[in-house]
Amino acid sequence: MNIDQIIDKVIEVEGGYSNHPADRGGPTRWGVTEDTARKHGYTGDMRHFPRSEAVAIYTRRYWHRPGFDRVGEFAPRLAAELFDTGINMGPAIAAGFLQRALNALNRNGGDYDDISADRIIGKKTIDALSRFLGKRGKSGEAVLLKAVEALQGERYIHLAEKRPANEAFLYGWLANRIG
Repeated sequence: MNIDQIIDKVIEVEGGYSNHPADRGGPTRWGVTEDTARKHGYTGDMRHFPRSEAVAIYTRRYWHRPGFDRVGEFAPRLAAELFDTGINMGPAIAAGFLQRALNALNRNGGDYDDISADRIIGKKTIDALSRFLGKRGKSGEAVLLKAVEALQGERYIHLAEKRPANEAFLYGWLANRIG
């Protein structure tokens, strides 16, 4: 999948306009919160927020800026998951999941050194990913994807336990964001 197809899939899951009373994000369209739209210069009613602006925000803020495009050069399915997780939880959280999973899967540093879980996709993260995939082959991406999704699922459950209003979203998060 290319980034346009990945964004289309996200927008399909996110749907159009929403303003759920339990959602701290407030008015949302195409999965973009009003706050995010405002930070990118949109001043209109969120019911009319253009899809093209959502695509531009997704591409810039959730694909290129966090470096998920660089992950995609090695592991496209993983990059798509990080992108989706980044939209839902924040790119830094998604990057941290990747770094934690890479550290846990490096066989006590035997395959490559631990990296800092600084939540930034930099050279060391990309190098660790490349070495991991070099050691584990094609199946490595699938296992790494499962590890990232496991961390994501645990976070969703934690969010629902911490704030009961989030239980309104938990089923959908697990159904649409994991696997």
